[in-house]
Amino acid sequence: MNRRKILSLLSLVCLSLILTISCSQTPQSSTSTTSTTAQDEAIVIGYSNWAGWWPWAIAEREGMFAKNNVNVEMKWFDGYLESMEAFAAGQLDGNCQTLNDTISFAKNAVNGEVAILVNDNSAGNDKIIVAEGINKIEDLKGKKVAIEEGVVDDFLLTLALQSKGMKRDDVEIIPLETGAAAAAFAAGQADAVGAFPPYWLTALKREGSKELISSAQFPGAIPDLLVVSQKLIDEQPDKAQALVNTWYDVLDFMEQNPARADQIMAERADVTVEELQLFKKGTRMFTIEDNLEAFSDGDSMKHMPYAAQRMAEFMVDVGFIPEAPDLTTILDDRFVRAYAEANQ
Repeated sequence: MNRRKILSLLSLVCLSLILTISCSQTPQSSTSTTSTTAQDEAIVIGYSNWAGWWPWAIAEREGMFAKNNVNVEMKWFDGYLESMEAFAAGQLDGNCQTLNDTISFAKNAVNGEVAILVNDNSAGNDKIIVAEGINKIEDLKGKKVAIEEGVVDDFLLTLALQSKGMKRDDVEIIPLETGAAAAAFAAGQADAVGAFPPYWLTALKREGSKELISSAQFPGAIPDLLVVSQKLIDEQPDKAQALVNTWYDVLDFMEQNPARADQIMAERADVTVEELQLFKKGTRMFTIEDNLEAFSDGDSMKHMPYAAQRMAEFMVDVGFIPEAPDLTTILDDRFVRAYAEANQ
């Protein structure tokens, strides 16, 4: 996915500045539109380098949005954090991001942020890669960890440390964008790195490096979502529904045309088709049944209302956010329910 931010206090300050200056800015998009009416005007959805979001390139390439009577511009971001900042500032109608990042940004987002679809769960694609000689989590104490501070792999690192009774302060954080963090680790400038695809391939080029832990050890902790603005839901709910419907058309296409689908995703991710297979193994794509379960109430991380509460408490406790947003407003299952009912 990149994907993923737990907002630090510094990021809150930066976001407030972005919200102040960005209302007059219009994001660049992968296609252009000449429509002038609200109904025909394209909605702009951000996405970035994560295996569970690459399939959106299939929808764009194969004309699937038009099939569902919605005009969509998919805007690619090289930096995941940049996509979240643009969405929170009102420059996008939606964005692909994780649950914990949605919690982080929702309170200050100018148009609100609401998750309407789970694309996937990270099931091994988020990794902590370490240098030779580091064989267990406890060995990270005092070591330099290159990581995109506040992003999802920082969250994974913190969960891993907590699982062994350690704190984030027990390591020395080297704050870098994920691609730069992987490159720094590969060059021997850090003892460990947190990374998502395709960047952990770069990290593993370092001789003696290896995976210490991955999201596979924390099932349900990293759901990857399609999040849209409350404004879009209020004003154009049919477009939100069309996005969900299109996603399932994409999954059908992937099943029926695997070679073509892999080619499109590999090109979008700038990886080989062979490398793509590695990333697909660590990404659990969600069926409609999985989505219905994820949005439902429950007492495990498989259920997003429960997971959101746990994540919010955790982020407040460690100081990533000063207070939790209203968690009842950030999840809306009406669109996956409508799809399920229409396709029984």
